[in-house]
Amino acid sequence: MTAGLTIREVARGDHDDWLTLWDGYNTFYGRSGPTALDPAITAVTWGRFFDASEPVHALVAERDGTLIGLVHYLFHRTTTSIAPTCYLNDLFTSAEARGGGVGKALIEAVYARARGAGSTRVYWLTHETNATARRLYDQVALNSGFLVYRQDV
Repeated sequence: MTAGLTIREVARGDHDDWLTLWDGYNTFYGRSGPTALDPAITAVTWGRFFDASEPVHALVAERDGTLIGLVHYLFHRTTTSIAPTCYLNDLFTSAEARGGGVGKALIEAVYARARGAGSTRVYWLTHETNATARRLYDQVALNSGFLVYRQDV
């Protein structure tokens, strides 16, 4: 299923194809039309991928010259480990690529990057209603049981 699939770091020339996937991801989570992200956020996010001082990284999945998935991740400190912790921030595949192992390949690529950075943990969040993704996540990670609380300030 993953024949011909390449997972690689995002390149500046990927912007338009990345943006299509990014817009799809944001639409999935209800950030479109009147609730869309400010374009400045997207522009800064894109720039962070190419700034060596930033802890934010992006990988893309490519097949036959077409981007079909993305994953964004970052490293941060934590009070429970000396090593950096890796947070998988965003994961998205095109509708046509779903169910073909692309998401799993992107997660495994983040695992490899985390190991390479000396991290001992990768974690992420998903909405409880995201049943399709949760079927994959249950295969590749453990549900910690933690609930997320947040407040805009």
